[in-house]
Amino acid sequence: MSVPARDLHRVAVVSDVHGNVTAYDAVLADIARRGIDDVINLGDLVGKGPRGSECIRITRDRGMPTVRGNWDAFIARDDVQPWEHAQWVRDALTPADRSWLADLPNVHEIVLSGQPIRFFHASPVSEFTRVFTPTTEAEHRAFVEQTAFTGDGQVPTIVGYGDIHGAYLAVDYGITVFNAGSVGNALDGPGAPYVVLEGTLAGPGEDEPPGHVGISFVRVPYDVESEIAAAEELGMPGVEAYALELREQRYRGSAVSTS
Repeated sequence: MSVPARDLHRVAVVSDVHGNVTAYDAVLADIARRGIDDVINLGDLVGKGPRGSECIRITRDRGMPTVRGNWDAFIARDDVQPWEHAQWVRDALTPADRSWLADLPNVHEIVLSGQPIRFFHASPVSEFTRVFTPTTEAEHRAFVEQTAFTGDGQVPTIVGYGDIHGAYLAVDYGITVFNAGSVGNALDGPGAPYVVLEGTLAGPGEDEPPGHVGISFVRVPYDVESEIAAAEELGMPGVEAYALELREQRYRGSAVSTS
């Protein structure tokens, strides 16, 4: 049975903004144009791009639920010696910015159409443990494991994450896994990607199965050259690698040791 459009609730999911205000503004404007109020951020607000502090401000001003990414965790720490670019990124943040990043949660969870949905940055083990598209039953089930990192709660039927800078959808074994891609540093094509989830806030009736959750992928064009110019004007180290990634969606390789 179809659900009237007025009863559907939409949630936008963004990830890996990486200090790219130009892309972030474009995506948030597109989300607003679609009339979507709820936005969830899957982390890595800082690093690679030049304006991490502004991305934090935008996110905090909107009261956006946000999980901690690997760059967020690394930049917030005082006990790790960063390389030149990372030190520049760290120095551009305020103490309040870094404290906020350090205090971000590991996971965020919601329910749509009666389906538990879990969000994390990279994996259910750690924001530093990288996982790619699941192909086997074991790999699918690993995404919904309850771990020390995720904590207890309902076992999700849907998992969303970021980290790998490449959007995808994998559905099998009763488990749905999606990657939201990277708003600010996409490596899977031009533009800034994000995801829209659509379902009902009310759960199914007694003895009824969970309802459907729609998952749509969106890509938004933005002014790449303007963003590169901002990085150059601010004197960001590593701007050549940043420009390569934005213009050609090619990973900078060993020039930076984390993505």
